[in-house]
Amino acid sequence: MRVMAAAVLSMESILMGFALLIAKDSATTTALWLGAGLAILLLLCAGMLKRNSGYVLGSILQLCLVLYGQVITLMYYLGGLFLVLWVLAILLGRRGEAIKARLIAQQDEDGAKEP
Repeated sequence: MRVMAAAVLSMESILMGFALLIAKDSATTTALWLGAGLAILLLLCAGMLKRNSGYVLGSILQLCLVLYGQVITLMYYLGGLFLVLWVLAILLGRRGEAIKARLIAQQDEDGAKEP
């Protein structure tokens, strides 16, 4: 789960970098600084995913990415797309971890029966 979520956050940080290039001519200085801060926070949050607070912060940053559509309209769509990817990364990651835990438990059971 952590690897997929970190990949989504990292790609969003790159997306924000490109969005800042688009916004540099038409946006205010404040909007550009907020976008740069969001890009940095996305990268830092990718490293914080060892704790549950990293996932909470990542979810908040997803909403901030969608709200950056106030500056660049296209970010409504791209932010929404990455929000869906974020939810899928969490859901599929949990499912994969459950399957992995079940396989490990099954191997432990089989290993205990052999000797």
